[in-house]
Amino acid sequence: MKKHNFYAGPSILSEYTIKNTADAVINFAGTGLSLLEVSHRSKEFVAVMDEAMALVKELLEVPSGYEVVFVGGGASMQFCMVPYNLLKKKAAYLETGTWAVNAIKEAKLFGEVDVVASSKDANFTYIPKNYTVPEDADYFHITTNNTIFGTEMRYDPDVKIPLVADMSSDIFSRPIDVSKYDVIYAGAQKNLAPAGVTIAIVKEGALGNTGREIPTMLDYRTHIKKGSMFNTPPCLPVFSALQTLRYYKQLGGIKAIEKMNIEKAAILYDEIDRNKLFRGTVKEEDRSLMNVCFVMNDEYKDLENEFAEFAASKGMVGIKGHRSVGGFRASIYNAMPKSSVEALTETMKEFEKNH
Repeated sequence: MKKHNFYAGPSILSEYTIKNTADAVINFAGTGLSLLEVSHRSKEFVAVMDEAMALVKELLEVPSGYEVVFVGGGASMQFCMVPYNLLKKKAAYLETGTWAVNAIKEAKLFGEVDVVASSKDANFTYIPKNYTVPEDADYFHITTNNTIFGTEMRYDPDVKIPLVADMSSDIFSRPIDVSKYDVIYAGAQKNLAPAGVTIAIVKEGALGNTGREIPTMLDYRTHIKKGSMFNTPPCLPVFSALQTLRYYKQLGGIKAIEKMNIEKAAILYDEIDRNKLFRGTVKEEDRSLMNVCFVMNDEYKDLENEFAEFAASKGMVGIKGHRSVGGFRASIYNAMPKSSVEALTETMKEFEKNH
């Protein structure tokens, strides 16, 4: 039976990425050595890192004055790296989910944090609007896609202060205006590579202005200066990231990928809205194209476990909702084929007919 991988992360990767990575684990770049054992200083791997950074810049149209780095520690490490490098006195944050809450907690270790708005009152089922960002803050931090709760900011906010974004679960899913940001960061395990590496796009002019000493590994300038090679990088995830970036270029770039994502999400949301058994959990205008959260309607709540078992019998993997939300979550990242989304909707229709 074909398996349809809806896990939220680590998550589905393209067959192109998986096959090329598997081949390199056996024989990397014709060296006769495994990717798992090759030196990161070898000319073959340096070429991988250089091409990966260049492709990020090409696909996202990164302007001059910005650098791309690959670092360890996950996006959670960025929760402290950002304020370490940027926060002098005060930062502004938008609280839209669990990861935003965690980022706020870390920033408070470095200075004052102004939470300009929050959707916690409704269990993070919407993106706050009509808030005011204080112009005396050092930066404004947003989480563009909230993996657990299924909301997404599919736009680049216009603010008068430096902008920082955690794009862990929707980077490369839509065009972005990088020039509006001072830092963009993303854990790789949603739309790029296996877990173990994080990408950061950093405006060089934003660095070195806090007046504080920064530990070497937590200073963006260290990784920029050393081409992401200050310490041994996670070679396999970086190699996989390169394969994904090559694949995205083959697909036609980010605009083409966005078109596919809009089409896939519409198929699933239309079925959720049509099907008498289910309902979405997020305000319609804030629905994520990456993480589709839904629950059984109240009168069918007792069918939840039965549907989960039925979906599993049809090859649906990883659709259980996060404990913070309950119900179901279908993560339909860039690598998710439309056929898998259609298979899920057919499963939902069949279950409806049975009840």
